[in-house]
Amino acid sequence: MNLSDVLTFTLVASLLVMSPGPNGMLIAKTVPTSGRRAGFANVAGFMAAFYLHGALSILGISLLLTQSATAFAIVKFAGATYLIWIGVKALISTRQRCASFSRTSPTRKYRSFFVAFSEGFLTNALNPKVSMFYLAAFPQFVTVGDAPALSSFVLVAIHSLLNALWFGAMVLLLSRFSGWTQSSQAQRYLKYTIGVVFIGFGVKLANLHRA
Repeated sequence: MNLSDVLTFTLVASLLVMSPGPNGMLIAKTVPTSGRRAGFANVAGFMAAFYLHGALSILGISLLLTQSATAFAIVKFAGATYLIWIGVKALISTRQRCASFSRTSPTRKYRSFFVAFSEGFLTNALNPKVSMFYLAAFPQFVTVGDAPALSSFVLVAIHSLLNALWFGAMVLLLSRFSGWTQSSQAQRYLKYTIGVVFIGFGVKLANLHRA
């Protein structure tokens, strides 16, 4: 794998990372209500899931997702259900907030590191599109003569690092404007928007077809 391959993959992965998706929505939901630490725990969960997908792709297990309709459907609907569940929770929280509206004491929800990490991990681990991306990328960027496992993990490491930088910056940005994002009105609008978007992502994932 030469420098040109690495730079090309970095560009492709950067565009994928920066495109709107469930990861950004999860960060936007977590940081205003649970703080910077929980946001970074989400990011750590993202990275762990990428390494899991990378390992499964290298071992060939993820190939089953693209070859077996049953396996693909199980993972797809599990991921879709999880995303929709997050969205529904956000909408329910918004309704509860409206019922107990207070301008002086915006709600702050504690999330342990493990809970926030698990949310980030499951959001990506149950998304078969990550495996599909790796399965499509590895043959194109791992050249003949390379150690395939090592080169593939280099690509996974680059993808994970890009996610850490992008979403880490998002965590810092949201925490910097925490005064606005923690207001009751802002949180209601934010949670309502995030709830609808997560449900939309879940429905989109449920309609995903194998390439």
